[in-house]
Amino acid sequence: MNYANIKYYDIADGEGVRTTLFVSGCTNRCKGCFQPQTWDFSYGKPFTEVVQQELLESLEPSYINGLTLLGGEPFEPPNQAALLPFLRRVKAQYPEKTVWAFTGFVYDRDLIAGGRKHTDFTDEMLSYVDILVDGPYVEELHDITLQFRGSSNQRIIDMNLTRVRGQLTIWEKLRK
Repeated sequence: MNYANIKYYDIADGEGVRTTLFVSGCTNRCKGCFQPQTWDFSYGKPFTEVVQQELLESLEPSYINGLTLLGGEPFEPPNQAALLPFLRRVKAQYPEKTVWAFTGFVYDRDLIAGGRKHTDFTDEMLSYVDILVDGPYVEELHDITLQFRGSSNQRIIDMNLTRVRGQLTIWEKLRK
């Protein structure tokens, strides 16, 4: 897997101060995407052990709330295979840190068992995600007043409560 960018001390892509990894590769190709260069799976730099170690070290300070994954598309099947071992390490080393993931796929259609982007890695990968922002970016539904999303069709899903309740649960801290 390649990655397009890493942002340290990011306050735009999730709650609190975060380390954000922008992965490369996306088949959604949303009209008006803010990073179309990340559609190419070969764009950027390799996601090496050195890069992963730097990301882990960046999460150490107590003022860092967690890790955010976006792209490109973290839930493209080849990206899932590369990200899952890294997420295992993140949660083992920093169980108190939150993981946010942004996907252009729809959780309860594309990422569940039988969904078009569900793989052998998906369920475990999702088990490490605390907040999932799902749905494709729709340029016609763009709204700058939305919290942590670009278009009104996108949802901010509290994955922890979704797992506990057994039904999709929208994040309660969502500002309307």
